[in-house]
Amino acid sequence: MKKPKLKVINSQKEYRQALKAVDELWDARPGSEAHDALEVLALLLEDYERRMFPMEEPDPVAAIRFRLEQAGMEQKDLVSILGSRSRVSEVMNRKRGLTVEMIRRLFDELHIPMEALIPRQA
Repeated sequence: MKKPKLKVINSQKEYRQALKAVDELWDARPGSEAHDALEVLALLLEDYERRMFPMEEPDPVAAIRFRLEQAGMEQKDLVSILGSRSRVSEVMNRKRGLTVEMIRRLFDELHIPMEALIPRQA
């Protein structure tokens, strides 16, 4: 097996080559030089993907809407979780932020990851 070239990935061509090398090294024995190369390649691929395909942080309302859609639920089904129809409306229209208690209940009852419900600070 040819030893892969380990360098920062900067093009789609290099990315495809690195993926091919990972495929060839996939069954490398842990602790071997080939396995070390596999781990480094995985880090290089992750770096390239992070730079080329950045993902936006989910916004809490979008996460709630997504989960409602997945569960076949409607906004009115949030009343028992968030407290009242007006509160649900305020949250879903982004006029009111989620409280810690609301986040806990959304996590406990709808299994929405807390990371998706806590907005990132700029």
